[in-house]
Amino acid sequence: MSDEKKNASKHLTPRQIVAELDRYIIGQKNAKRAVAIALRNRWRRQQVEENLRDEITPKNIIMIGPTGVGKTEIARRLAKLAQAPFVKVEATKFTEVGYVGRDVESMVRDLVGTSIQMVQREEEEKVMVKARHNAEERVLDILLPPVPPKTAAPRKAFDLSSLGLNFENDAEAPANGEENSSEIKLLEEEKARQEEEQRESSRDKMRRKLMDGELNERIIEVEKSERSMPMLEIFSSQSGLEEIDMQMKDMFGNIFPKKKRLSKMKVKDALDFFTKEESQRLVDMEQVTRMALERAENSGIIFLDEMDKIAGSDRTSGPDVSREGVQRDLLPIVEGSTVMTKHGAIKTDHILFVASGAFNVSKPSDLIPELQGRFPIRVELDALTREDFVRILTEPDNSLTRQYVELIRTENVEIEFTPSAIDKLAEMAFKVNETAENIGARRLHTILERVLDEVLFEAAEVTMAPVLITAEYVEERLKDVIEDQDLGRFIL
Repeated sequence: MSDEKKNASKHLTPRQIVAELDRYIIGQKNAKRAVAIALRNRWRRQQVEENLRDEITPKNIIMIGPTGVGKTEIARRLAKLAQAPFVKVEATKFTEVGYVGRDVESMVRDLVGTSIQMVQREEEEKVMVKARHNAEERVLDILLPPVPPKTAAPRKAFDLSSLGLNFENDAEAPANGEENSSEIKLLEEEKARQEEEQRESSRDKMRRKLMDGELNERIIEVEKSERSMPMLEIFSSQSGLEEIDMQMKDMFGNIFPKKKRLSKMKVKDALDFFTKEESQRLVDMEQVTRMALERAENSGIIFLDEMDKIAGSDRTSGPDVSREGVQRDLLPIVEGSTVMTKHGAIKTDHILFVASGAFNVSKPSDLIPELQGRFPIRVELDALTREDFVRILTEPDNSLTRQYVELIRTENVEIEFTPSAIDKLAEMAFKVNETAENIGARRLHTILERVLDEVLFEAAEVTMAPVLITAEYVEERLKDVIEDQDLGRFIL
């Protein structure tokens, strides 16, 4: 891990990590504490002696709780907070080795790919100023094409009168051919210098207009490179074949030449296009790959969702291909092994695995014992209460009510939620979750969409006065739902 990343984690204590998570996730104190400790332990491990560092493995976490209570969001926010590579995979997508389906190692390859993209973006940011400057120069070259180099041509007799040199008699003329040649050369150099100065002056004026945005809408022709290669696709989801597919595409892409074509675009778009090209050219991809592999190994987080779906609840009938077989394939990855990717080998010993599942049919104890032992920290998440729904609607920085206010404001329509409306929305969401399937906080999305349906539909075409969302307004929009006992019929 780089010093920059170490310092970024160093300044966040577990209490501060929980406080950051509180900005986006309501409740679930125990889960937040568990992941905060796990993140802080990442930094602590880097501070111990090197011979002991490799022996300290992360304590993987398994979150148990109903859907929609924040399991995935906790892991995602944690990864963003730590600036760590993060991938979310569903355990049900994997199958036992030897059967059609994704192999478990693919999630590690996905993590490496995410890490490379992350490091590449960071390195491109460091060279963005230079890349932008180079992009501006390339646009100026298109607007003011450089003068083609002069080719050597046989010297012809030169008429001195064309340079304004008139001699009344031969005595005033230069004494010999060498002096004539020297005089002509000086005059040619002076003329070339003046032309260059004039050209630089014009380029400076054009550069100022470019930087001021005066040329943004002008159309220019940009040369783009495209790979010329035959169509190649492996239509199979068999274990490992997606990796072979990518490697073959890379191999053939390097063999076949690139085609170039002219594309018309606006100057502002050309600047962005050239800036991206130049930033990629300035970045050392070998160094990016090394840094990315190291970050994935030491800071990567893999979130294994729907873990309960592969937990066999009845083992009397023998191993189950889609359940126990997948668990046995997951075991060496979680335990620590070396996975080969197209970017190099990566060890999974210090990747943090966070598993989650509702476990309403099966139990964590239904997992094979070896896999249970690799998830020593178990956290139960609480079902959301009516009060939690009220807080979810108002407290987080990205609260749902704020999202809808900003969405509708783009149509020049203002809406406002009263406290009574917030209470009514929370009450309805909680009631429907109890009566129908409990989908947690996701129920608020369906409730709000139904309440704001008319505003969202009409706002683009009808001039509307500010809309005040009250409890009465909510009741009117949900009248059919309130009067019907089978609430699941209306909001699913």
